Amino acid sequence: MLEKLDFLEEKYKDLNGKISDPDIINNINEWQKYVKEHAEVEPIVMKYREYKEVTEQIEESKEMLNEKLEDDFKEMVKEELNELQKNQEELQEEIKFLLIPKDPNDEKNVIVEIRAGAGGDEAGIFAGDLFRMYSRYAERQGFKVDIMSTSSQGVGGFKEIVFMIKGKGAYSRLKYESGVHRVQRVPETESGGRIHTSTSTVAVLPEVDDVEVEINMNDVRVDVYRSSGNGGQSVNTTDSAVRLTHVPTGIVVAMQDEKSQLKNKDKAFKVLKARLYEKQLSEQNKEIAEARKSQVGTGDRSERIRTYNYPQGRITDHRINMTVYKLDNFLDGDIEEMVDALITTDQAEKLKTIEK
Repeated sequence: MLEKLDFLEEKYKDLNGKISDPDIINNINEWQKYVKEHAEVEPIVMKYREYKEVTEQIEESKEMLNEKLEDDFKEMVKEELNELQKNQEELQEEIKFLLIPKDPNDEKNVIVEIRAGAGGDEAGIFAGDLFRMYSRYAERQGFKVDIMSTSSQGVGGFKEIVFMIKGKGAYSRLKYESGVHRVQRVPETESGGRIHTSTSTVAVLPEVDDVEVEINMNDVRVDVYRSSGNGGQSVNTTDSAVRLTHVPTGIVVAMQDEKSQLKNKDKAFKVLKARLYEKQLSEQNKEIAEARKSQVGTGDRSERIRTYNYPQGRITDHRINMTVYKLDNFLDGDIEEMVDALITTDQAEKLKTIEK
């Protein structure tokens, strides 16, 4: 670990020179890249320098104890040495946490897609429950929710809903929500009181900047059509709905919630970029994921991650074997305890790789 820190300190000195170089300052893109890198490395280097200073003081105290000292003074040096050693251990732990690789998407807004899975109408109602849960959580965090696309079902809930949550760090809080969510409850239409099991799939995608995903417009087929309500009833007399088909990957995105074709097209491209970015990331991470699967799961949307059991009033996250008994509060957006546990588990897994 220390070799890595020495390397980072040298890198920090090099970056100091680069961000002060007039030639680099004149190239705004290059300068911003180095400033960002400098900001990421600086906290680690500052903490490492603190660690080195304490280590030197420990060596000095040990040398003093080898000399002939008066008893009172010797006791004072021993006490100081104990404090320094304790401080050294704390700094070492802090450095380890700072060395955990940062997810470049953590600070971004997110696009959340919820789709009804197995269970018919009940799955759609559950999709609506999940949408409300994330909306209430976003509200508690001071984030903003922007609905991008909905496909409702007649009995309430959604076949599919796509929405954006805007707020600094939204992705870092919600990225572990991707996967299959399962509900066990007695539907209102069930006269026999039998418990039904239904599922909904959640996908959490970071909002993507144009520079991160380049789309060749020759690869995208754009279709416009009239938007329609439930049962195919026309709700718009102009061709405002937009469907994008990315031919190389087969990804299809349709938007019809806005009355403006331009707004629907803009939203559709945001979702298309996010899905292409997710595909690109998952391909890059596939080998790593196979070699070392994180305890919080793969993030694969086909992985069953959580069960919401109404009769017992419990929620169980299967990746970390955590169960909480506050179903009503949880579905009202009080998911912070679970989110924190998932983040802590993920950090612990990453720490293991640093310590090896």
